[in-house]
Amino acid sequence: MEQQLSMVTLGVEDLATSRRFYSEGLGWTPLLDLDEVVFYQVGKGVALALFPLADLAADTGAPATPGTPFTLARNLGSPAEVDAAVARAREAGANVLKEPQRAAFGGYHAYFTDPDGHRWEICHNPGWSVAEDGTVRLAAVDPEK
Repeated sequence: MEQQLSMVTLGVEDLATSRRFYSEGLGWTPLLDLDEVVFYQVGKGVALALFPLADLAADTGAPATPGTPFTLARNLGSPAEVDAAVARAREAGANVLKEPQRAAFGGYHAYFTDPDGHRWEICHNPGWSVAEDGTVRLAAVDPEK
């Protein structure tokens, strides 16, 4: 199987609340907005879906619980952009877990959760770049700079 991710589906307790958080609060534009699921394009060929927990459990045949044991992340161009993104998320109702600050890896970051407890890291990593073909490149960053 090809090493690729096409979609991330987040199980949410209240689709209307999550829709408001991502669409109105964060300012994201839905790719497709249906009564039972909302899709957002979040990268080249990558979508994020919001799907009610009960429906996710029924669809997968396994229990689904709120929150996540992983973190979704968004890399931005500067510390100021991180500050602005976290402020907007806070205004939308995000629970800020870690205020924007210098990171051990040499960049700048913060963490918040959406209404269902899904963790997001918003960061500026100066060692992160994306080539025209979508390939991610990572370089070590001097944490002292």
